[in-house]
Amino acid sequence: MIRILLCDDHRIVREGLKQILADTPDIEVAGECADGPEVVRQARVQAIDLVLLDIAIPLQDGLDVLRQLKQEMPRLPVLMLSTYPEKQYAARCYRLGAAGYLNKSADTEQLVEAIRKAADGGVYVSPHMAETLAAELSARTAHTQRAAHESLSHREYQVFRLIAAGRSVKEIADQLTLSPNTVSTYRSRILEKTGASNDVGIAMYAVRHQLLPV
Repeated sequence: MIRILLCDDHRIVREGLKQILADTPDIEVAGECADGPEVVRQARVQAIDLVLLDIAIPLQDGLDVLRQLKQEMPRLPVLMLSTYPEKQYAARCYRLGAAGYLNKSADTEQLVEAIRKAADGGVYVSPHMAETLAAELSARTAHTQRAAHESLSHREYQVFRLIAAGRSVKEIADQLTLSPNTVSTYRSRILEKTGASNDVGIAMYAVRHQLLPV
């Protein structure tokens, strides 16, 4: 039996996933939560085999939760499930140690396959993502210039997404537990790296590169 910790801030999504997985005899949802800190807390105390984690969760960014889980429990598989475009977010998740990435539009067979593979110690990569990763590797080998956002650090990328979503410096500081001055420093680096001149420019860059949830 594969015991799963399910994290999504939308109850209707959690209920839907539980209903789907209830028909799979070798998979059990052992726990559920709606925010980042609760994922970490439950993962520390529950006997689970895999975490099914949404990226856009409250209180602590899903990518940050992924990084923390891999630091504390490196052998615990974390499967990312999101509405964010696979092309732009999956590669970053894999670099942080995710055992797989699925868009929420994936069908039931894909979800079950990904869970089984990740729980067995493998890494699930969809056919579409395999092509994307191969193209990225080929581009790097050929020294092709990468998109500006790919040069952002993990924390810069978090701040970038929140700015693009219209959050203020204070709101970002509160959410990421940073000082406003630190957020402003990250913002300056983001402006420099992306070539944007202000927050509107950052938002336009995010839209142009499909980096906002659909």
